[in-house]
Amino acid sequence: MQKEELNKDLYKVVDIIPSAVLKRKNKAKTFEYGYNEKYDVVVISRDGTVGDVISINNINIGLPSTPSDVFKRSPKKEDQYWEVYEYPNQLKQIKSIFQWNESPKEFKSKWVDYVESEFDRRESGYWFYNNGTPTYITGTHYMYLQWTKIDVGNADFREANRVFFIYWEACKADNRSFGMVYLKIRRSGFSFMASGESVNTATLAKDARVGILSKTGSDAKKMFTDKVVPISSNYPFFFKPVQDGMDKPKTELAYRVPASKISKKNMYDIDNSGLTGLDTTIDWKNTDDNSYDGEKLLLLVHDESGKWVKPNNILNNWRVTKTCLRLGSKIIGKCLMGSTSNALDKGGDNFKKLYNDSNPSDRNNNGQTKSGMYSLFIPMEWNMEGFIDRYGMPVFYKPSKPVMGVDGSMIKNGAIDYWKAEVDSLKGDPDALNEFYRQFSRTESHAFRDESKSSIFNLTKIYQQIDYNDNLIKDRVLTRGSFHWENGKVDTKVVWSPDSRGRFLVSWLPNSLLQNRQERKNGLKIPGNSHLGSFGCDSYDISGTVGGGGSNGALHGLTKFHMDDAPVNEFFLEYVARPQTAELFFEDVLMACVFYGMPILAENNKPRLLYHFKNRGYRHYSLNRPDKPTRKLSGSEKELGGIPNSSEAVKQSHAAAIETFIEKYVGIDTEGVYRSPDEMGTMYFSRTLQDWARFDINNRTKFDASISSGLAIMANQQHLYKNVKKESKISINFARYNNNGISSKLIR
Repeated sequence: MQKEELNKDLYKVVDIIPSAVLKRKNKAKTFEYGYNEKYDVVVISRDGTVGDVISINNINIGLPSTPSDVFKRSPKKEDQYWEVYEYPNQLKQIKSIFQWNESPKEFKSKWVDYVESEFDRRESGYWFYNNGTPTYITGTHYMYLQWTKIDVGNADFREANRVFFIYWEACKADNRSFGMVYLKIRRSGFSFMASGESVNTATLAKDARVGILSKTGSDAKKMFTDKVVPISSNYPFFFKPVQDGMDKPKTELAYRVPASKISKKNMYDIDNSGLTGLDTTIDWKNTDDNSYDGEKLLLLVHDESGKWVKPNNILNNWRVTKTCLRLGSKIIGKCLMGSTSNALDKGGDNFKKLYNDSNPSDRNNNGQTKSGMYSLFIPMEWNMEGFIDRYGMPVFYKPSKPVMGVDGSMIKNGAIDYWKAEVDSLKGDPDALNEFYRQFSRTESHAFRDESKSSIFNLTKIYQQIDYNDNLIKDRVLTRGSFHWENGKVDTKVVWSPDSRGRFLVSWLPNSLLQNRQERKNGLKIPGNSHLGSFGCDSYDISGTVGGGGSNGALHGLTKFHMDDAPVNEFFLEYVARPQTAELFFEDVLMACVFYGMPILAENNKPRLLYHFKNRGYRHYSLNRPDKPTRKLSGSEKELGGIPNSSEAVKQSHAAAIETFIEKYVGIDTEGVYRSPDEMGTMYFSRTLQDWARFDINNRTKFDASISSGLAIMANQQHLYKNVKKESKISINFARYNNNGISSKLIR
């Protein structure tokens, strides 16, 4: 097995702006806050300079250049760490400037520099030495650390949260972004960070509104009353606007001048107080698909969005609330969304779709992701309570000697060591294990693990393979791209082009001698690499459906046993997409078959793909159904090929094919029957593995990847079906698994 690779950095420094440009623009301080299209950098610096450019989840973020006056708590490196500034005692008891007993001039002479410096830090951020390294935190992060009261007092400084706030600042600065969706672990501090940002935003803006939603209305109310209101109440007076209503409101926190009661005495008086209000409010709504429909929001906080259960749907709500953050094409507000994920059938599936639709690497022609937001995931080991040292850095593995923690306690174990011990102790309870993975996830796959009760396949092997894949550097194994006809001339030579927005994902490309290999017999085009492998396809006939729905088209390529220069018994191509038209999908499938020189087994109850092959002269690329002799094929089956994927016999054969493949080539073969016990399987397509984990033989329409991959396996195993005499009564004892215990066990 490949040794686990640990990602020791949540970001990487990228060299994307020429040094000469940096020098010139930094000297003139002309870098503008926001998205710089020329260099594809989101500048979050407020002082016109850019120092390091870091990449977080494929977002290039320009930090300010390091100033000369970075705060240093101590000259000793080991004594340099974040520490809350002591709030001057003379100011602590003051609720407003009007309570100051001395003259305004005396107040100004004593405290104006202090107050102005706090406003500067709030806007531009703050630099301090941390264990010998100049470290930048955003203004929002500074407000969270210095002025936000949480349940334990002041928040700890953590590197994971620093990255979170830098990414959030980039989402706010980027005019293409509607905000961020944060896939988090339990007890990561998101609710308090989001509550702090609600107050910070609302106390800076005029005529604005901040909204809060959670998995239930009572949860949203609790976040408002137990977090937002106390944070606002504990702000220093110079950050706190005039407030209307109760000190501890239950539904709305309003920063506006209270209305005065009119009486005979004051009805002709002129108000000379000079008080002005922001006319900005923070409130919460009950959980509903249409919450905040038609309202204008500056900030929407979405807490526990991965736990919305029927009849509420986070996808439907986001489609509604997204319109609250825009004015035409202009984005006027941002969403801060974060959650762990429930089981997929308990709200997790919709959240997973929203998260996947927020991938910054997949944008439309407007430069936006499908959801409009940007996704962020921070692994458990970076943010686990009890394993953060005094510098905010995680302790991954058991240290040689105890390490001082951020809370003053000594850390004697490592986060990953602790996590592995918990996993080992839960292996006898798959559902408890999956819940632990969701709550304390090290990978996105962990975060979206589903309950194991309904799986008909060997989940132990599937999840072993998924975990292994997550630890690979996937760019070295999988390549995304597209196929096209050379020089645009169809039916000639197909060319492969790597493309980050391509619909194909491949792990192997044939050498030049095998590419586009084709034979001609009696003028017919015949695939030249049939001995190497086959494709399976789950097609569709209609380009679109009402509302833009419809399942994806799916294509999988699988090699078989052979003696040539190619992988053996290995999936090498995955395609799960729904292009704008069905014809684009058909052409994608055809080009893949021609490039690899392999035949395809597709469903013939959706015949448009097969007609596409036949009409272009590629009928012999379409395999006949393997469970019937040629003489017994129907007229349409002889004309087009393919297999009807609707009969019970075919369903059972299809599922049995996937089951057998999993047993042989997925995960660890602990018994050493098919390969060495220390050798991991070579199924690198985690999306398909996840589809197998959820596959429901009685409701197959949702599982496009399972359908096409199973057909690819059947295509390579045609010999297994040749001697079946009773095609209408194929009897296959399809195994089921008990997923309790350390490993899945066959139910006899």
